[in-house]
Order: sequence, then structure tokens, then C-alpha cells
Amino acid sequence: MTKSNFTRRGVLKTGAATGAGVALPTIFTASSVGAVTNDPTGSTVTLGFNVPQTGPYADEGADELRAYELAVEHLNGGGDGGMLGTFSSKALDGTGILGKKVEFVTGDTQTKSDAARASAKSMIEKDGAIMITGGSSSGVAIAVQGLCQEAGVIFMAGLTHSNDTTGKDKKANGFRHFFNAYMSGAALAPVLEKAYGADRKAYHLTADYTWGWTQEESIKAATEALGWETVNTVKTPLAATDFSSYIAPVLNSGADVLILNHYGGNMVNSLTNAVQFGLREKQANGKNFEIVVPLYSRLMARGAGENVKGIFGSTNWHWSLQDEGSKAFVKSFGTKYGFPPSQAAHTCYVQTLLYADAVTRAGSFNPCAVAEALEGFEFDGLGNGPTLYRAEDHQCFKDVLVVRGKDNPTSEFDLLEIVEVTPAAQVTYPADHPMFAGGQLGACNPGA
Repeated sequence: MTKSNFTRRGVLKTGAATGAGVALPTIFTASSVGAVTNDPTGSTVTLGFNVPQTGPYADEGADELRAYELAVEHLNGGGDGGMLGTFSSKALDGTGILGKKVEFVTGDTQTKSDAARASAKSMIEKDGAIMITGGSSSGVAIAVQGLCQEAGVIFMAGLTHSNDTTGKDKKANGFRHFFNAYMSGAALAPVLEKAYGADRKAYHLTADYTWGWTQEESIKAATEALGWETVNTVKTPLAATDFSSYIAPVLNSGADVLILNHYGGNMVNSLTNAVQFGLREKQANGKNFEIVVPLYSRLMARGAGENVKGIFGSTNWHWSLQDEGSKAFVKSFGTKYGFPPSQAAHTCYVQTLLYADAVTRAGSFNPCAVAEALEGFEFDGLGNGPTLYRAEDHQCFKDVLVVRGKDNPTSEFDLLEIVEVTPAAQVTYPADHPMFAGGQLGACNPGA
């Protein structure tokens, strides 16, 4: 893999806005990039952890930071090594990355694309970060992924579930380990049919940004294929905290299922409002009224408390899994922090190890060498079973979990139960699937 020896001036074309307003383009000057952006020449290498420390997804961000710190500790030979011991690739040995001690800087995305882009730009230009990772909003992920493509660094996406991240907005420098909205729909639909039947009328409340749009599209298509009717779809602002005005019309809509395409604090608040309006005790069309949350997390379940009992959703990973990788990670995380990790923590820990492993296997920090090492990479031992990083779109394919809120939890952390492990084959789709069309992966940018 050769390094280019010229510099250029580039302008980022921004991705989808998250509701935080239209962001200004970011300009990288010739002085801010070299043959390989921030190629480490000393004894350390710096990673940039860009997470929501404020805003509606701040709980997820806090857990992501915990996981990142644990990953750095393990990469540098500290602690019990966690998943380094279970990872099918044995390239990592606890001596940093290519013998360089791993250091990190952090930023606050605020769950806003412009703020996330600004913090990522600062970490790259001022702190020398050679890889950026993090985020709990797909709008943020798409914006930062575009910036990393222009800057010539690898972006290891954190928690981003929109189809667009590895669909129309995919980039050669970006990689996603998290599953996506299409996969949630494909995994949930058979379970919902078995539990609630094929004759249902659904009302959607949807977060008004890229994730919500593709989540609604995906679960709507999957349920309509069962025979469900979609009564209405209503967009809600990402910044909303009270959803009462959106819940009230559901009561007389003729719907017998409410699908909350909400995440984080949005889901906690909208579900709470739905319960306050009596939807869980309501009868409609001769059936018990039901609520579905397509994308779940333990942190959301904790925030919503009793209201999650019996409610179905999907998740990327859960701390109760009994494979060796999951048990090792839960042990390490629990020892360090005193409670089990969330799916956000798991994803971010794994992404850090996958980047370090790819650099080690490539023998280079060159983003194009790293990308080549990740494309088509098949691995196991990181908590999701056999996993493939598909070369065509940089999307991971693995089993998807369908979960339900527990009726009788044994602790504040034991709130979700796994009801179905959906095989990867059931959620795999062709790279040119219509829900993922409209974009090109393009060429890797080493930062020249």
C-alpha cells in the first residue's frame, strides 16, 4: 500500500441534518493533512472518541466512553484483557497498536451534527487523532463519517441504526459494526406476527431525522408484508421531551398498535406518555392495544421502568448472552464500573478492537491499508457470533436479537429478555437493495 505524496484542499458536503439546523461545510487545508493524516511518528497513537455527553442520548454516550476507556486499557496491556482473549484474530497482544501506546481525546456531539462535526474536526486537526469513533445518532454518524472521509481518517461508527449510514451515505473510510433498521424489521416481523397476529392496524410516531425515517420505512414494510395496515405516520422533533400532543390522536385513530420509532430519552418519554394515556389497558378492534419499540437498549429500559414490561423490540447485543466473548466483556466492564454494559458500550468497545486489529494485520496506520484489512473480514469471539464486514458497503452482518421487557425482573439491570436470536441469513440483504440505494462507497482517502 503506497502513500500519496501530494496535498489538496477539500470541502465537506454535509450529510442529513439531525434537526439541529443546517451545518456549515468544513474545510480541511493543506496544512491539516499530510501523506497520511496524523500518521503517528512517536511512541503513542491518538484515537478520538466523539460521543453525546449532553442531549437526549447522553446516557448512551456515558456508557460508550466507559467502554472506550476499557478498550484502551486492554489494548495497552491493562486489566484482564477482556475480549482480546476471545477474539478469533490473535493479532493484538496488549502492547498498544503496532507497539505504540494508545491515548485518546474526547468530544461532545450534543446529538447535533454540526457540534459533532466540529468536535471531530478539532480532534483531528488539533489533537492528532488518527481514527474517530462514537456517536449515538445516525444524523451525527453520517455527518462525521463524511468529515472523516474528507479528512482522510477512518471512522468506526458507534451506535448508528439508520439504513443510510451504510446505504446512500456510505463512505469508503467508514465502517459500521452496529445493525440497522432493515435488520430490525426483518427480525421483528415474524415475532410480532406470532404474538399479535397478521390483522393489525399500526400507528407510527417517528423521530424526525435519518434514523427515524429509515426505521419507520423498514418496520412499516416488514409489518405490511404480514398483512398489517398502517393507519398513520407522524414525525416528532428529536428535541421533544413531552409527547402528549402526539399520543392523544392515537386514541381515536382506529389503530391497535403504536410503533415508537424513538430512541434514548425520546423513547423513555414517549412510552411514558403513552402509558399515562392508558394505551396499555386499551382495547381496540376487539384486541388488546400493543406498543412496539423497534430499537431497544438496556439504558432505555431502565429509564422507562415498569412501562417496558412485555414490549417487543430488537437489540444489537445484550449482557446476558453466554458466549465466551460476551462473558469476558461483561466481567471486565462489571469489574471496572460495577454494573453490566449496554449495547452501546459493547459496540464501541468492539469497534476500537476491530480498528486496532486491522492496523496490526495491515502493518500500517494508512487508512487505505486499514480499510483493505476490514473489507470482507470475517471474525468471531466479540459477542455477536460469526460476523462479516461486507466489502461492498462496510456493513457488519451477524445475528440479531429480538427482546421483550421482562415481567418479573430480578434487578434494575435485568429488564430485557431475549426471545429470539435471528440468524444473520434472515437479516442479510443484497448491497443494491432499494432501501440502501442512492450512494457510492467511493475510494478510500488516506489524507493526501
